[in-house]
Amino acid sequence: MEELTRDETVAAEVSTGLLRRTGVAFKAMSDDIARHQVNRDQVERGQQAREDFGENHPVTPAIRAIDRSMEFLDLVTAFHVFVVSSGRIVPGLRDRQLGEDERVIVHENVARVRVTLDWIETAVDTGKVDGDDELAKLLQGG
Repeated sequence: MEELTRDETVAAEVSTGLLRRTGVAFKAMSDDIARHQVNRDQVERGQQAREDFGENHPVTPAIRAIDRSMEFLDLVTAFHVFVVSSGRIVPGLRDRQLGEDERVIVHENVARVRVTLDWIETAVDTGKVDGDDELAKLLQGG
């Protein structure tokens, strides 16, 4: 049996036939290593199927267009949420003096928003979305 299963094609055919037997499949999936390998291969097969679909299916251009539209709508929604939230919150600061620590935090975040807006404008105008390391640190609050 071991000699026959050295060939990948033969091993796959024999394994498939054996795993169709209920008791054998149950026992094989009780083996942690075998179960892990089967799960890993299932994930890989799914990724390959997605890649094939993305490269070869005739509806791929339509799906990409929908994805781009959704990204555009997500960005516009983020702007809307920011503007509406700011419009609701800022008037509440009337006649209120923020402490020095609070002002520093607000100014740091305003700087992050400005850099982010510049980054968005650059991405929209040029299609380049890569930022430098300093931008990444600033956006992460570091």
